[in-house]
Amino acid sequence: QVQLVESGGGLVQPGGSLRLSCAASGSIFTINTMGWYRQAPGKQRELVATITSGGRTNYADSAKGRFTLSRDNTKNTVYLEMNSLKPEDTAVYYCHALSYSHYNYWGQGTQVTVSS
Repeated sequence: QVQLVESGGGLVQPGGSLRLSCAASGSIFTINTMGWYRQAPGKQRELVATITSGGRTNYADSAKGRFTLSRDNTKNTVYLEMNSLKPEDTAVYYCHALSYSHYNYWGQGTQVTVSS
């Protein structure tokens, strides 16, 4: 089993920045890809960004150029740096881990609200 604990959400003004963190514990050796998804009210959960154990990243078009995902394997933690935030980035952000056996793990979610 893998446990994911998120932190760093909150309220920020448009154009501002936030950094989300997600720390993994448990059977971390089984994890291949980690990343973030988000779900806005009334919408489906969508990909934000992912990163493999080797450091290869993948970003949603909405995140490209504004968000940066990084991974510290020594701390079993991923970081999502979000800049130039827009009101449409408002959502609950979920940390995600995919094991080598294709099992999905999810964090509890952290609220990000972009509003003036």
